[in-house]
Amino acid sequence: MKVIILAGGLGTRLGNETKLKPKPMVKIGNLPIIQHIMKIYECFKIRDFIIAGGYKHNFIQNFFKKKKLHGLNIKVIDTGNNCLTGGRVYKLKKYINDDLFMLTYGDGLANIDINKLLKFHKKKKKIATITIVRPPARWGHVTIKKNLVTKFEEKNQLNEGWINGGFFVLNKKFFDFFKKYKNKNKIILEKDILTSISKKKELSAYKHLGFWKCMDTPRDKEYLNQLTKKKKLPWLKF
Repeated sequence: MKVIILAGGLGTRLGNETKLKPKPMVKIGNLPIIQHIMKIYECFKIRDFIIAGGYKHNFIQNFFKKKKLHGLNIKVIDTGNNCLTGGRVYKLKKYINDDLFMLTYGDGLANIDINKLLKFHKKKKKIATITIVRPPARWGHVTIKKNLVTKFEEKNQLNEGWINGGFFVLNKKFFDFFKKYKNKNKIILEKDILTSISKKKELSAYKHLGFWKCMDTPRDKEYLNQLTKKKKLPWLKF
């Protein structure tokens, strides 16, 4: 089964880190985060990757040409600097031959059981399955009544709503939802395609309650690096 990894964005919120390299190539420990993502899939014997590059895609291409990871089939495709997430996926349609394929972002780590995710998708028989997660709680929760605090709770992840955690399973029918758009480059995966699939009641949600972290800011990067320094890789503990 093929896995598409979105790796073409600018990653501006990481500051200087992405001036010289694309975000998925920023290192966590001794490896770029995209390699950590691949290792998650490797644990479930999935080794066929298509990387949707864009910004500084040559950096990614050169890395994998030199690295030559044993047992992995990796294609790095330039999907353009100005292409949005949906357009990047659409440009890879010709590389998808099977009925099912997987998709994830190039900046998110999770100890998600890929086998259970795939089994869930097949059971639901929908066009798409999205993994949803609860974001880490940032603030305490306060309930008020007539200007008085009636309930105060410290940070609690269960108070947070569910969000898109990446790690999709998609049926090839997914590409049918792109037909109505003339300019494929401007299609946003989340806003345009997933919303349309949801309206058709063809988007199922797989709840992941384990570890999940997106490397969005320098603070996120430092947190993940601290885990590697302590020799803790929670995204590989299933």
